[in-house]
Amino acid sequence: MNKNFDNKHYNKKMKPLARKLRREMTKAKVKIWNDLLRRKQLFGLKFLRQRTISDYIVDFFCKEVNLIIEIDGYSHHFEEVFDKDVKRQKELEELGFTVLRFPDEEVINDFNNVFRTLEIWLTENKHV
Repeated sequence: MNKNFDNKHYNKKMKPLARKLRREMTKAKVKIWNDLLRRKQLFGLKFLRQRTISDYIVDFFCKEVNLIIEIDGYSHHFEEVFDKDVKRQKELEELGFTVLRFPDEEVINDFNNVFRTLEIWLTENKHV
């Protein structure tokens, strides 16, 4: 089997930057990590934070179900950042991953909806 496939396109060269980003997570990323994704809290699934995949570092990643969760701050409203997000998401999806995006505000102000969205996706895709 293809080693890159087994390792989910992990990019070792980006590891130092990923470590730095783990230490500098936004308030919304800390909340979803601590309150939902850490220690297999979401239906027993293991999530990694700031995982390198191909040429990108994704916010949260679950290898078992090929799910990427991105938490978008205010800068993602700008056209050039939005365009990069579209390109990045397309490339990640072409590698076989599903990308679910949530704005910072939703994670902070409507956490139950974030949980419900993830629960629905996992149920519909027969992972729960």
